[in-house]
Amino acid sequence: MNDRELSLREHLQELRRRLLISVIALLVGTVVVFAFWEDVVLLLKRPAQELNDGQGVTLIATQVTESLTTSFKISMVGGAVLAFPVILYQAIRFAAPGLTERERRYLLVFMPAAVVAFAAGLAFGYFVLTPQALPFLLSFGDGVVQPMVRISSLVDVMIRLLVWMGLVFETPLIMVLLARLGIVPARAFSRFRRYWLIIAFILAAVITPTVDPVNQILVAVPLLILYELGVVLARIAGNRRSRVTGSTSPVSDVD
Repeated sequence: MNDRELSLREHLQELRRRLLISVIALLVGTVVVFAFWEDVVLLLKRPAQELNDGQGVTLIATQVTESLTTSFKISMVGGAVLAFPVILYQAIRFAAPGLTERERRYLLVFMPAAVVAFAAGLAFGYFVLTPQALPFLLSFGDGVVQPMVRISSLVDVMIRLLVWMGLVFETPLIMVLLARLGIVPARAFSRFRRYWLIIAFILAAVITPTVDPVNQILVAVPLLILYELGVVLARIAGNRRSRVTGSTSPVSDVD
């Protein structure tokens, strides 16, 4: 009974230590981004730079505290992005004692791949998606309406687009990890393909702030490609796991 209580106490202490490190990393990242929040705003408005004969858009604030609260939002989101590798590493280290040696190796390999995939999603959102979405939103009805863009509105739209794209680019990695750990067989992902087609367009409608089909297709198509990539990689990972464990049951299936 005492051993169990001691083990539980140590487990809680380890959790507190990992959370403390994650919070410190988040705070440091937030402070760093806050020092450059104005540069971040200029970076976020750049996809709309070609509007108004190359002059871009002029951001306004309609509330006394709008600029201040927007700077805090940028700092916190940017700090979370910077701290993402540290937070992910702490989560893996916390879960590691309950995993096998092979599962720990999988997670340690997963961590840098997850960071790269998230960065790739941010890059896709910034260089491919937003240069199409922002000009459409800001130039729609320009013969009737002169757009006066609130800084908080622009930041909210850009953050939503970029963070969502960073997260959805993790899809293949999650599929591979689930197949490698034997939690979900690759054939299940293959059979789920027909439902993912619908889910991809639903997610595209949620992610994009526009109602036009062009921008939604720009999001839905990468989601479909990422899922197909995940199916292929999960099939490979599942087959390797079968060889390692000596299982003769199929883990992949062509639908």
